[in-house]
Amino acid sequence: MLTTGEQIRKLRENKGLPLRKVAAELDIDQSILSKIERGERKATKNQIILIAKIFEVNEKELLINYLSDKVLYELINEDLAVDALKVAEKKIKYGRKKK
Repeated sequence: MLTTGEQIRKLRENKGLPLRKVAAELDIDQSILSKIERGERKATKNQIILIAKIFEVNEKELLINYLSDKVLYELINEDLAVDALKVAEKKIKYGRKKK
């Protein structure tokens, strides 16, 4: 399982694109993209959507990986993380039914 940053790096390297070119398409500094790839900084949702377009990959899959990373970083050191995720899933389903 790759983190979002690792996945972005792999996509970029597979296309043979330098950091500077992808960073320019994202309208960010290449040092920021480098930090995203190393997991030192988080991409925004809009950046993830644009990355999916740049690399012509499934946007939904990339967004799912991005969201799972957000959850992971928040809960990784919590002993009750798995139980909390089960409750959160129920709350999400309940919240969607109310709409």
